[in-house]
Amino acid sequence: MDTDHPQHDSAANNSSRYVVFGASGYIGSHLVAELLEAGCRVRAVARNREVLEAREWEGAELVAADALKPETLVPALQGADVAYYLVHSMGAGKAFGTLDVEAARNFAAAAAEAGVRRIVYLGGLVPESASSAHILSRRQTGDTLREGSVPVTELRAGIIVGPGSAAFEIMRDLVLHLPIMVTPRWVFAQSPPIALQDLLEYLRRAPQCEETAGAILDVAGPEHLTYAQMMRILAEEAGRRPPKVIPVPLLTPKLSSYWLRLVTAVPTPIARALIEGLREDYRADDSEIRRLVPQQLRDFRGAVRDVFRAERERSVAARWTEGAFMFRNYRIDYSYYAKKAHGSAVTTAEPDAVWPVVTAIGGENRYYYANALWKIRETLDWLVGGPGRNYGRRHPTELRVGDMIDSWRVIELEPERRMTLWFGMRAPGSGVLEIELTPRTGGGTEITVANHWHPAGVWGLLYWYALAPAHSLIFSGLARSIARRAEASSTASGSRSAAPDSD
Repeated sequence: MDTDHPQHDSAANNSSRYVVFGASGYIGSHLVAELLEAGCRVRAVARNREVLEAREWEGAELVAADALKPETLVPALQGADVAYYLVHSMGAGKAFGTLDVEAARNFAAAAAEAGVRRIVYLGGLVPESASSAHILSRRQTGDTLREGSVPVTELRAGIIVGPGSAAFEIMRDLVLHLPIMVTPRWVFAQSPPIALQDLLEYLRRAPQCEETAGAILDVAGPEHLTYAQMMRILAEEAGRRPPKVIPVPLLTPKLSSYWLRLVTAVPTPIARALIEGLREDYRADDSEIRRLVPQQLRDFRGAVRDVFRAERERSVAARWTEGAFMFRNYRIDYSYYAKKAHGSAVTTAEPDAVWPVVTAIGGENRYYYANALWKIRETLDWLVGGPGRNYGRRHPTELRVGDMIDSWRVIELEPERRMTLWFGMRAPGSGVLEIELTPRTGGGTEITVANHWHPAGVWGLLYWYALAPAHSLIFSGLARSIARRAEASSTASGSRSAAPDSD
C-alpha cells in the first residue's frame, strides 16, 4: 500500500447519511453491507422494497423509489449527504440507453432539490473507439448526471471479479461448461479486472475526499490481461483444465452473443450487452484514484481465490437465494445464476384457500398434473441409485422447513405466499422448485410454479435442455391444477357454511 498520502477517512463519516440507489443490484447490495459494516448510516433504495427486506440488513433504512418516476425520488433522497447512483437498464432490452439517460436526468434534478452534497456514480471504462450501446450508455449516464448542480464523482471500472458479477460469471460458465471454445478475436482483447472488495473500498472512501468532487476516475486492478488469460487462471484456481480456445475471425461478438444464452445462465440481455462491448481493448489510468484512495490491490488470481473463499465461507444461507452456495451443492463449478422455467395460472380463490392445496403436494396426493411423467423421472433416478422412489411425507397436510416431500426437501415456507423445495434426485446440477402465490387486485390469486436450475458443466446444460419441453408442460399444468383444486375447495367450504343447522 502507498503510505505517502494521508487517508481521507474521517470520524465525521458516521454522522453522514449515505443513500444507495439501486441497492437491490449486484454492486448496490454489496455496497450497503460494506457501508453498514463501516458504521455508516445507510438508506437502501430500490423499486421493490420486498427485495430489500429479503436482504435482512440490520440497521439499514429501506425505501422504494423508481428513477423513472420523479415523484418518488426527492423523498428517497431527502437528508442524504452522499447518494450512490448504481442504476442501469440493460435488462430492459434495446431501449435501455434512452431509459438510462431519462433516469439519470430525473435523479440529478431530485438530488439537487433534496440537498444532496455528492453523487457517486459507477460507470464503465470507455475506449475512444467504443461503439457498444452498453458502454456508450454508461458514459451518457455520467454526462447527464453532471448536467445537474450536485457534484458528481464518477468511477469507471472494467470487469469486476466477485461472486455474482455478470462478467465474471460468464467467464466461469464458459470455462467450466465447455472443454473447447470457438470464440471471436475478442478473446485476446485486454482489460484491467478489479476485485469486488477493492472496488467497494474505492466506492466507500472516494466521496470522503474533496478532490474527487467533479472527477472522472478510472479504477482497476494491478494487471491488464486478455480474456483468454483470465479464463486460464480461473480454470486453474477451480482445479480444472483450461478449455482449448479456437479463435475464429468471422465470429463477431454480436454473433457469439446469440449462442451465449445456451451456455451461460447469466440473464440474456445483460450477457449480450456485455459481450457486444468486448471487441475493444480496455485501458485504465488509475494513478489518480490510487493517490487519493491508496489501498493494496489484489491481482486477478488473488481476486478469483477470494471469490471461491467467499462462497465457501458463506455456505449456509438463511433462505434460498440466487447463487447461494449450499443450494449449488457446495460446488464452485456449478453455475452461480440459474436457468429458469415457469408456468402460471390465475384462480378466483384467495391465497388462504390456495395455500392448503400447495402444502399438500406430494406423498399420496402426488403432483396434481402429469403424474406419469413424474413417475418416469423418479423411476429413472431410482435405477441409478437415487432417492426417486422415496415416496411419502411426515404429515399428509402439515409442513415445516426441513421436511421431505418424496425426494424433495422443504427449504422455505412463507405461509400463503411461497413454498420452496430443493431438488433431491441425482442430476448434473442443483435446483429448486418454488410455488408462489400473489394476491390480485380485486380478488383472487396468481399461482406461479418456477424451477431454478444451476447446471454443472456441459452435462448439466444438456440435462436442462433435454427436459425443457417437459418443464413447459408440467409447470403450467401444475399451476392450473392447483387453481382448480383451490376453487373446488372454496366452493365446497362455502356450501357447508351456507347450509342451515340441522338441530
